Formats: sequence, structure tokens, C-alpha cells
Amino acid sequence: MLQQILKDMFIDPELLEELSEDQKQVLFCKMREEQVRRWQVMEEDVVIKEKKKTTKPTRPSKKGHHVDFVKGADGNPWTWVMGEHPKDKTIERILEEEEQEKATKEAEEETEALRKTQEEEMSEKIRKEKEEREREQKRIEDELKRKAEEAAMYQSLKEAQMAAEKMELERKQKEDEEKKKLEKIKEKVEVEMRKTEENIRRLKEKRSSEIYMSFRETRKKIEKSAEENSKVVEQEWKEQEKKAKKAEQEIRAIARRAREEHRRSHLQEASRAISSFISLQNSVQNGSETQNSTPSLPGKTTNNNMFKPKKLRPARPPDRQAVIDWYREEEVPRGSGYDGSGNIAPWFHGILTRKDSEDMLSSEQVGTFLVRVSERVWGYTISYQDKERCKHFLIDTSGSSFQFFGTSQIAHSKLSDLVTFHQKTPISVSGKERLLYPCPQKTTPPDYQELLDIVDAAQITSL
Repeated sequence: MLQQILKDMFIDPELLEELSEDQKQVLFCKMREEQVRRWQVMEEDVVIKEKKKTTKPTRPSKKGHHVDFVKGADGNPWTWVMGEHPKDKTIERILEEEEQEKATKEAEEETEALRKTQEEEMSEKIRKEKEEREREQKRIEDELKRKAEEAAMYQSLKEAQMAAEKMELERKQKEDEEKKKLEKIKEKVEVEMRKTEENIRRLKEKRSSEIYMSFRETRKKIEKSAEENSKVVEQEWKEQEKKAKKAEQEIRAIARRAREEHRRSHLQEASRAISSFISLQNSVQNGSETQNSTPSLPGKTTNNNMFKPKKLRPARPPDRQAVIDWYREEEVPRGSGYDGSGNIAPWFHGILTRKDSEDMLSSEQVGTFLVRVSERVWGYTISYQDKERCKHFLIDTSGSSFQFFGTSQIAHSKLSDLVTFHQKTPISVSGKERLLYPCPQKTTPPDYQELLDIVDAAQITSL
């Protein structure tokens, strides 16, 4: 499984969730080593290709587009940072001018609307006055005309002529009076217009000042609110930063332990190889044939079930039924989930999720564990109750043995052998997790019932 991950340089997110923190750090170390190795190979290939090249590098065409930057006195591209020049305005001054400009504009709009309204009212008043004067003049003319007609009927020619002249004089006097009245009205209108313009100007200044002060008060409230919010945000940020630093320290500690364990496993592997080589050399010198000696740590056995060809399956289970079929077809013949006497092991559980296992172990003492069938990969996961949290360790069954995910791990021929071995030997040097107390079943029927519903007891007679 690890070799496939390093080959693809990709791990399925669901599989990654099944790994413990230590296993994740070990995987990170291995993937980083593989990245460095690939980079070194690529660099060597580039150097070899560069040496083989004999053609001279071509110069860029002069016709191509390019960008020229204005140079400063120091020869570098000229830059201007707003606020650094002595003539630059401060942000407070810029905001104040913007508020003044906005207030003046709003005041102008208000006074312009008021001016138009007053002009319309004045025009309407003049129009009505003019119509009234025209009606009055027409009435007077009609009256004079009527009187002239009546006088003409009863007076002589000379008297009629004198009456006409008198009426004409009266008409001219009336017209002069009307003209004077109109001029007075116009003068009055002009005076009122000048007063209106002055009032509008004063109103504009007053409204501009009021609007500006309103903007200023609003800005102060916003700044005050922002300052208060910034204090709250800063306090929250400090708390988050404190938590993040604590989490980072924990992750660094886990990574450091993983690297140390990874380095230690390499040293142990090298030590075992040297010991095997020395033992083989001594056997050859003594003239005796080397036999398969029993190692101090359990290794792979020669059980025929181990080398039985496995059915080709997808990289991950497509559904729950596929996991059940896999367990019945491949794992039951290998004795997975059974103890040495052929009974279901007390630590064995069925297909459980990560959360289900954590809920089952939450009330148990430190050292309690269970082995559950994973629904996300072809394998098992050991869920272990530690002091502060529940840990999960993925068991790799992609080969013909059972071992924890990673390199230089001890391979066991049976799942029960792995559990028995780690009842005395810690899973990791840093965590010192020993499988002390199996977590019993808490449901009836047991959660592994679906895995064993149609399993024939003859299938496990070889255990």
C-alpha cells in the first residue's frame, strides 16, 4: 500500500483519515524523501541534457513587445508611495475634503431645488397679476367705449368730440397708472428675487455645514465602532494565535517523534541486517547449512493461506457489501477476528466508523482497544483509548501479512498475532500504546454479526 502511494504520490482523503497522527507524519517523511529523490533525478537529467546541447541560445527578437519602466535617481524603477512625499495629503485630510465636497454638493442640490420652487411661485404670481391687470384694463376700455356711445347719442358733435378727448385722456392716464403699477410689481419681484438668492446662499452655507458635521459625526461613530471591534477582533485573534501556536507545537512534537521513530526503525533494520549477515558468515565458516531460525520478533510465516492468490479488487471498497464479501472470502480463511481456539476474539468488532469506535471507547480506561473492520479500505483499524484522546492505527493487509501502515514494520501472519505482540510491545515508541484491555461488545446482536451470518465453521478449522 505504501509503495503504491509513493508511486502515485497521492493518498485518498478517506484513507488518510484512517491514519493516526504518527502514521501521517511517517507518511509525510516518506513522501518528502520520494519528492527529494525525484527532484535529484530530474536535476541530473537536466544537467545531462544541457551538456548534450551544442546550439547557441537564440536572442529574443527586437520586434517583440516589451515594457520600459521610468528610472529614478538611483537607477531603479521609479516608485511613489502615497503619503511619503511632503506635499502628499494625510488620509484624514483627504477624508475631510471628500466630506466637505459631498456636503457642498448635497447642499447645492437642495438649494437649487428650493430656488426652482420659489422661481415657479414668483412666476405664477406675476402671471396672475398681469392677467388681473389686463382684465381690469379691458373692463375700463369697455366702460369708456360704452360711455362714449351713450354720449354720442345725446350730445352734439362738439360735445361728443370733447367727451371723446376726455375719454382718451382718461384712458392714457389709466394706462400710465397700469404701467407704473407693473413697474412697481417688477421692482418688488426683483427685490424679492435678490432676497431669495441671498437666503438661498445662506441656506446653502448652513446646510453644507450641517451636512458636513453630520458626515463628520458619522465618521467618528464608525471609527469608534471600528476601534472597539478591532479590540475585540485583536483579542480573539490573540486567543486563536495562542491556540494555533499550541497546536503547532503539538504537531511539531508529533512530527519530531515520528522522524525519530522513522530513523530508529531504519537503524533497527540495518542492525538486523548486519546481525543476519554476521550469523550467516559464522554458519558458513563452521560448515553448517543455514536453516530458517526462529527470529526474536515474529515475521512472515509460510502458511499456504498467505500465498493464496487474492481476488482482484478495486483500490477501495465501493460499498459496505463489498467489505462483507471481502471479509468472508479472504479474511475468514486466514482466521482474522478469531483467537487461537477458533472463537471470536473479544477485541474484534464489525464495520464501525471512526466516530462509533470513539463513542464506544470514551467511557473506557486508558489502554482499552478494539479492532474494527474499515469501510473505507481493505483492512482493519485499531482504535485505542489514550489519556487525552482516542488514537487510530491502520493495519495494512495489502500483502500476505498483517502490519501497521509504514515501512520497517513487523509483519505478522495472523491478525491475532499482531494484537498479542502489541499487548507487551508498544505500538509506537513515543506514545507507548500497549493493547491492554479489549473493548467488549455493547450491542445485541454483536456488531460483527453481518460479517459472519453465512460463514461455515469448516472454513476456520485450519486456525
